[in-house]
Amino acid sequence: MLCQKNERKEKGKDMKKTEMKKVVVVDDDESIRKTFFLLLHENYRVYPVKDSEEALKRFEGLDIDLIIADFRLPHASGLKMIERFRKSGFKGKAILISAFPDLVNPMELNRLSVDHFFVKPLELGELTYSIDCLLSNLN
Repeated sequence: MLCQKNERKEKGKDMKKTEMKKVVVVDDDESIRKTFFLLLHENYRVYPVKDSEEALKRFEGLDIDLIIADFRLPHASGLKMIERFRKSGFKGKAILISAFPDLVNPMELNRLSVDHFFVKPLELGELTYSIDCLLSNLN
């Protein structure tokens, strides 16, 4: 997948808020939610959410472009939450993050069409590049 790093800054300036891609960030760590918001809010509509239950209640069945979820979440794991979104018709992109990569089954990532998997601590440059590439390929 080809993606130019420079696209990110130009895209945000030309797009109105209503046209911006929608990103749901699900993590029980408030500092991670804030970091994602600060990284992405100029180019995307960012919805920080604290757990899988809140994410499903607020966004299941809605038009979301990307879900970024921590693996370990209250109520249900990030993978279980993504599975439920997929069953309800979600066809968008998904990124899973985890501080416990040994607990994540690569076959499950593939089965649920998780596009990228990142291990904490996160390398923010790689992560934002990944997000930009995934979302720039959506029509």
